[in-house]
Parts: sequence; structure tokens; C-alpha cells
Amino acid sequence: MIDDIYNYRQVTPRLATSGQPDETEFAAIAAAGYGVVINLALHDNLRYALADEPGTVAALGMRYIHIPVQFDAPAEADLAAFFAAMDEYKNAKLWIHCAANKRVSVFLGLYLNLRCGEPVEHAFRLQRDIWTPDAVWSRFLGLHLSGKRGD
Repeated sequence: MIDDIYNYRQVTPRLATSGQPDETEFAAIAAAGYGVVINLALHDNLRYALADEPGTVAALGMRYIHIPVQFDAPAEADLAAFFAAMDEYKNAKLWIHCAANKRVSVFLGLYLNLRCGEPVEHAFRLQRDIWTPDAVWSRFLGLHLSGKRGD
């Protein structure tokens, strides 16, 4: 069941990423021992979101963190909140998702590179496997990887 989630990737034994899971898939995620779900997608578009994801995740006994990242306007504050959540739950079994695993792949790559010191080539393997960032995300990446943060 987990293998069927859109753009699912097992990054490490304690970290997986994907596009938007449905209620049944969240049950499989909980059954697999994940304790924390971080969602970078928006709640206001039911084409890409569940009607009550926080309630679904909580009912399954998992912690839910929502960091709504506008796909066409990722912000420094979003990345800072993601880094803080990753640091806080670094010892938990984490599932991170957005609509298609694109936002996640970039934020995770930046976290692995900037916070964990992994080389760019390794840190961004997930992102390269899933997509080629458009102009907005290429600019966002460039600003952070060059150290010139800010909008």
C-alpha cells in the first residue's frame, strides 16, 4: 500500500517522502510505525488535499505538522519552519509530503545540504529523481545554496 502512494520515496529507514496520501494510505503509514507527518501542501485545494488531514493523522496516533508552502512562492519563513520541524523530530520516524513530492524534495535537499552538511550531489538526489525545478524553485534553490537568502 505505501509503495502505491504517488511519488513515494524511502529516503532512510526513518524518513519517507511522497505526494498526497489518502486516508487509507495514512493508515498504512501509521501501521508502518511513522510517528510524525509533515505536510508542505496547502489545505484549501481539495484536488490535492484531504478534507481533514490533521484529524485523520491525529486519529491514527501520529503527530501532524503543517507548513503550507505556496508552490509559486516558497518563502524563507517556510524553509525555516521546515528546518525547525526536522530538527525537533530528527529522532522520530518521519513522513514528509506535499501534493507531488516536489516542494518536499527541494526543502529536504536544502536541509540535508545546509543543516546536515551533505554534498549537493547527494542531498538533491531525491529532487533530481522527481523533477527539474521551474524558474521559481531554481531561483529559491540558487539563493539558498549561494547563501544570498531573502526575497
